[in-house]
Order: sequence, then structure tokens, then C-alpha cells
Amino acid sequence: MGQHTKAKARHILVATQEECLALKEQIHSFGDFEALAKEHSQCPSSKIGGDLGIFGKGVMVSEFDEVVFSAPLNEAQGPVKTQFGYHLIWVTARK
Repeated sequence: MGQHTKAKARHILVATQEECLALKEQIHSFGDFEALAKEHSQCPSSKIGGDLGIFGKGVMVSEFDEVVFSAPLNEAQGPVKTQFGYHLIWVTARK
């Protein structure tokens, strides 16, 4: 896994762990991460479905980076707590 230096991911940022878990359940039920990000995420990236684009290791906070560079692809990961709140993370690619 250490050879990956770039990743492409989207996320949903909310204030509470409970809200994060409820959204994760919804994603498992009908799978539209992008629509839920647009509706619920507190991050400006919500306008584009939570898409964070391609970024390198060390660009995001460490708790976020750890998940992005180790979790399985195309699966909702989280809640991941950072200084910003609670994230659901969906990694679409790594290289």
C-alpha cells in the first residue's frame, strides 16, 4: 500500500458521529453517495457531490489520509473523526 502516492476520493462532512452513521446506513441501502453529499455535507465540496479530486499523501489531515491510502476502493468508510467533524469517505482510485 505504501507505493500509492495519489488518491481520488469524495467525502461527506457532518457535525456528529450519529449523523455520519445514519448517512452510512442510507448509502448501504441505495448507494448514492454523491446525492447524499450534495444534500448533507458541510464541506464546500458538497456542491460537486463531495468530490475532492486527486490529491497527494499529506495534503489532507492525518486521520483522513490514513483511511484514503489504506481502505478498500468504492466503499463507504467512516465515521472518521477529524478537527473538522465526522467524515464518510469514498475512495475511487489510487495510483
